[in-house]
Amino acid sequence: MARFSATKILTEIVSVATLGAALSFSTGTALAQERNVTEDQIVRALAPEKKPLTRGLSVGPQTATVDPAASAAEGKFVQKIRGRSTRSLSSAEREEIAAIVKDKPKIDLEINFDYNSADISTKSLPSVQALGRALTNNDLKGSTFVVAGHTDAAGGEAYNQDLSERRADAIKRYLVDKYGINGTDLVTVGYGKSKLKDPSQPMAEVNRRVQVVNMENKATASSASK
Repeated sequence: MARFSATKILTEIVSVATLGAALSFSTGTALAQERNVTEDQIVRALAPEKKPLTRGLSVGPQTATVDPAASAAEGKFVQKIRGRSTRSLSSAEREEIAAIVKDKPKIDLEINFDYNSADISTKSLPSVQALGRALTNNDLKGSTFVVAGHTDAAGGEAYNQDLSERRADAIKRYLVDKYGINGTDLVTVGYGKSKLKDPSQPMAEVNRRVQVVNMENKATASSASK
């Protein structure tokens, strides 16, 4: 009888342990899936803010007006860098891009690459594919986007600059090849480790990212071409 009770207790312990492991695995899978951003999330993050038309008499407080000269200068600069290769951008041009994108719709994507390479990792493909679908969405299609590569603080400046440029180029090639996006609509730039997202933790994963920024909406682009 004692032997039977001991066996039963042991069986129940094993069952509970197995159930716990299963729950732990399923929870880990859910967390991993949440790391992959969706097309809808990207579209909402990159869509320009819709501003009401101000024809006739306006009601309520007025919003700050855009400086036409500054807007024209920005548009001219965007046209200048469209179609340029990543490596051809000067450090001054990279900084000008960084200044312009501060107030633009943007999203940081955690896109991992194989170690010491610009090959997109298999686990990050869903996020890149979601990006491709988002950029061909009617709400975003036709805009100019900046694809900026960033690294963590490991390694030298020259090495990280080169790596960030190659990784931004890899994203661009994938979007052009797989989703038919016009290459001139994608401005690629690398910042290496110069613009850490979390400077307090320079080696953290959050710093190894690709930032996508909507530089102009379709209305701006189409009106500028007329």
